[in-house]
Amino acid sequence: MDGEKKGPERGGGRAVHWADETAEKIIRERGGDGTRDHYTCASGITPSGTVHIGNFREIISVDLVVRALRDRGEKVRFIYSWDDYDVFRKVPPNMPKQEELRSYLRFPITMVPDPWDRDESYARHHELDVETLLPQVGINPEYLYQAQNYRSSKYAGEIRRALEHRDALREILDRFRDGDHKIQGPWWPISAFCGNCNRDETDIDRWDGEWAVDYHCNACGHRERADLREARGIKLGWRVDWPMRWAWEEVDFEPAGKDHHTQGGSFETGRLVCRELYGREAPVSFRYDFIGIKGSAGKMSSSSGQVITLGDLLRVYTPELTRYLFAGTRPNTEFTISFDLDVIKIYEDYDKTERIAWGDEKAKDEGAFLREKRIYELSQVRGGMPALKPYQVPFRHLCNLIQIADGDIGRTIAGIREKDPGKAAGGSSHLEEEQIPGLEARCRRAKYWVEECAPEEFKFRLRPAGGKAPPASLDEREKAGIRLLREEVASVLASFGDDKSCAEAIYRTAEKAGLEGKELFRAAYRVLIGKDQGPRLANFLRSIDRDRLMELLAGY
Repeated sequence: MDGEKKGPERGGGRAVHWADETAEKIIRERGGDGTRDHYTCASGITPSGTVHIGNFREIISVDLVVRALRDRGEKVRFIYSWDDYDVFRKVPPNMPKQEELRSYLRFPITMVPDPWDRDESYARHHELDVETLLPQVGINPEYLYQAQNYRSSKYAGEIRRALEHRDALREILDRFRDGDHKIQGPWWPISAFCGNCNRDETDIDRWDGEWAVDYHCNACGHRERADLREARGIKLGWRVDWPMRWAWEEVDFEPAGKDHHTQGGSFETGRLVCRELYGREAPVSFRYDFIGIKGSAGKMSSSSGQVITLGDLLRVYTPELTRYLFAGTRPNTEFTISFDLDVIKIYEDYDKTERIAWGDEKAKDEGAFLREKRIYELSQVRGGMPALKPYQVPFRHLCNLIQIADGDIGRTIAGIREKDPGKAAGGSSHLEEEQIPGLEARCRRAKYWVEECAPEEFKFRLRPAGGKAPPASLDEREKAGIRLLREEVASVLASFGDDKSCAEAIYRTAEKAGLEGKELFRAAYRVLIGKDQGPRLANFLRSIDRDRLMELLAGY
């Protein structure tokens, strides 16, 4: 029905995902009499350097709650504030043109030039890096640029209000501090960027009680009387600016990191400022935890070695997997982004969730099914269940197929289509044309991970066939085993219905050749990839093109 509000599937009369729990809390606490036109959900960051994956945790946490609200039929305004009028305090070590950037310290970030010469400013460069990627993971907020807002004197009235309540603000900020940490000496809730040299090395001298503020610059000696209704360089201090914008934008929900949610932290003082100065209750919030990095990410890491971006993550994980990492973890849980062998397990976990959501695998109970299905829905770029079930190829197996195909994704997909278990004589493959883009996306991640992140023992390359490389060094018993492997296993691979029956045939071949199973395995790996170990042999043999396999095993 038109206007009817509906929610996602529930278990036991309650929300089954933390995003749904938060959405219900927002409606309960901010919905009033139920006539709200819309809810406003907010996030934001200072683009003072590379926007990393820890920052992304806040963005996607808000997006998940926004989706949960919309799933309940609510209208939502999702705003993302770029705090690009903050001070440029430090040059990150992974930035180019270090000396040039140092000459702009204490400037507003929006006035620092782009050291890559791509965009109009340092701030805009980092903003665009994020804005161009977020749609890939289904996140499309409304962007607010605080440099524009402040320099257009949009907040002039709010700044004057802070000055009028200067003593009350000071008392709020001191309320949670002991004697040694209380504000000392003259204090103003505002700061000024110098109208002459642009730095914030200024002191406020006086306020006339209306719109004029006098300041002087300690860097260049400039003195100025600024009219708040016209001045471009006056802004509120952080602990007043944040709650002012909650009230200005009528924010209903905004999460924050655990450092902001400590006792007496910026969220707690902000709550008081928002209520006592600007007459609005602070938004519903929750604390999100930090993110660690596990495993070498090869060239993905910046020169600092610690900064991982959304773009880096998307080289290894598909957009759906990237969302899954966060949708499947409660925000207040610290977790680690992995680029080592854990990547395989993460793909396996996602694939299991996908099978449960589509009913291809049974969950342990109804509650588990609803939770897994909801996580899966929230992991999709477009939200909800896809129109067509994706074609699943396990990530580990896909990595092997990519290497068998010498890194050629086209050949990899052609091989998958050829050996598709759903393919029937005279019929079409179960791999539909509409499923190929999703499979290609996973192939690109598998190729990148194998080449840039996987441990060396996981990597391999098929040896050249047709006498283009010297034969592997084998003794006579091993050569006999390879000949038997070619005759009694490789030549009849099509007769094996699965890996288990093929593995049994390999062990029978080893016994017939008078070899231990591990001896034949080692000999086969030496012949195929020039190593003593490799992928599970039965699956490996069944994955290699038959003609190429027979060629590799010939000559022994």
